[in-house]
Amino acid sequence: MIRSPDRCRQNINMTGRPYAYCRNINSRKKIPISKEAHMNGTLYLVATPIGNLGDISARALETLRSVDLIAAEDTRNTVRLLNHFEIRKPLTSYHEYNKYDKAEVLIGHLRRGENIACVSDAGTPAISDPGEVLAARCIEEGIRVTSIPGACALITALTMSGMPARRFCFEGFLPSDKKEHKRILSQLVREERTIILYEAPHRLKTTLEELRDTLGGSRRITLCRELTKRYEEAIPLTLDSALSYYEENEPRGEYVLILAGADPAALAEQDHRSWDTVPLEEHMEIYLSKGMTRKEAMKKVAADRGLSRRDIYQALLQEENG
Repeated sequence: MIRSPDRCRQNINMTGRPYAYCRNINSRKKIPISKEAHMNGTLYLVATPIGNLGDISARALETLRSVDLIAAEDTRNTVRLLNHFEIRKPLTSYHEYNKYDKAEVLIGHLRRGENIACVSDAGTPAISDPGEVLAARCIEEGIRVTSIPGACALITALTMSGMPARRFCFEGFLPSDKKEHKRILSQLVREERTIILYEAPHRLKTTLEELRDTLGGSRRITLCRELTKRYEEAIPLTLDSALSYYEENEPRGEYVLILAGADPAALAEQDHRSWDTVPLEEHMEIYLSKGMTRKEAMKKVAADRGLSRRDIYQALLQEENG
C-alpha cells in the first residue's frame, strides 16, 4: 500500500528506544523523535478480571509489576487484586468524581517519564469508565497510550446471549440527566442493531419498565449477571416476562442487558402506515412544491407508502374521476 510522504508513525528499535519513521514510495527514512518525547512515560490501560481472577493475562500482570504508578478507580478493590498476585506498587485514586483534575496530575507524572497503569474496578478501562478522559488527554498531549486487552463485560455478555453479534451498539449506563435519558431511549426505538446496556440492581426494574414502554413488551432481552463468577446467569426473556420475573425475584449483582434490535420490516411497515391519514393529493403536493415533476413526485409518494408508482397513478386517476 502506498503511503503519503508525510505519513509518520512511531516504532521501537532493538535497543528499546523509540524512533519515528516516514515511508514514501521510494525510501524509508528514520528520524529520531524529540528529546521531549523521549522523556514522556506511557499510559497503559490494563484490563482486569470482571469476576474470575483467572481471566487476568500474563501481560497485564507483567505491566502492573513494571509501571511506576497505578491509577485505580477504587484503590481498595485494586489492593485486593494486587495482593493476590503479590504485586507491590504505589496506588492513587482516579475515579468519576476527580477524573478531570486528577488527569492533569497524572499527565504531570507521565511528563516526568513515569509509566502509569490505569485500571477499573473490573473490566477494560475507558469503557463506561473515567479512563476515557485520561486517555483522551494523553493523546492531546502527545503522550503514548496503549491498551492491555482482557476481560470486558459487554463482549462477554454479548457472546453468550445468542443475540446477533455482527452489528451492535453499546450505550453503557443510560444518562442520569432526564432530557438526555429520554432522548437516548427515543433513539433506541429505530435501532436495528443489537443493543447493549449496563444497569445496577437497584435501578433494574425501572429501566425494564422504561424499555418496555418505549420498545414494546415483546422485544427480546437477555439479562446477564455475575459474569465469570460461580452464579453466572444469562436469562433470555421478553421485556414483559422480565418484568414479571423480577416481581418475584430480587435483582442481584451488576447487569448487562442485551436487547434485540428493531425489525427493519416492521419499521418500514410503520413508516408506510404513517402516511395513511394524509390524502394522496396532499402527499403529492409536498414533493411538487419542492420543484419535482409529477412523475418524480409519484415515485417518492409510492416509496413512502410502500406501493408501486402504478398504484399511485391509478389512485390519483380515480380521485380525479371520482
